[in-house]
Amino acid sequence: MRRRTTIAIATVCGLAVGLPAGAATFKAVGPPKPTEYTRVLPAGQDNPMIADGVALGSNLSTYQASGLGPTSANPSAPAGSAERYIDAATFPGGNLPQGVTVTEAQGLNVLEAIGDNLERAGLDYDDVTTMRVFLSNPKGAETADFNGWNRAYRQYFANTSLSTGKPIPVSMGTAAPKNPIVTNSARPSRFAVEVENLPVQGWLVEVEVTAAYPKGKGKK
Repeated sequence: MRRRTTIAIATVCGLAVGLPAGAATFKAVGPPKPTEYTRVLPAGQDNPMIADGVALGSNLSTYQASGLGPTSANPSAPAGSAERYIDAATFPGGNLPQGVTVTEAQGLNVLEAIGDNLERAGLDYDDVTTMRVFLSNPKGAETADFNGWNRAYRQYFANTSLSTGKPIPVSMGTAAPKNPIVTNSARPSRFAVEVENLPVQGWLVEVEVTAAYPKGKGKK
């Protein structure tokens, strides 16, 4: 799929979203114009993970993706195992580098699938306004691996400085930070919750997104 780099979202269709000088203060934003949207970002943070909220214009066209899980991409692992959903193209043989968790690897797999889904709708990662994340416990763990998920998320979202627009290196596992897989300043509103089960045996991650079509974008 294409890999479009997005550096800043100071405006969306000409609408200021309140990016600060030096990421120090944020002004309240009013209702967006009918075909525009506004991300309301936390004050005083240069690299927030998510938006406080997103205001959608009354005439804005949006796209609702179904919940997506990781694809079965590691045929060397047993069917129905969590390891089956590690992408062997990213991690040859399904072998994970030091510190990379199975949830993190599945998260990368899911986020890649989300990009393909959005592309078919004429959209991209930077158009995502809302994200809902469901995590299940890895085998033998008492809780879901939120840290692993968040590392995967930062590879595709919320990985630029608000004050400079430049990408911020991110870590994969315990490796030294490097440039993200997709440079993207978009910070959607988001929740992430732990659930007992997901619909496919072996899934640890399922993600649903809503994306907005800015003015002039989308299939004709």
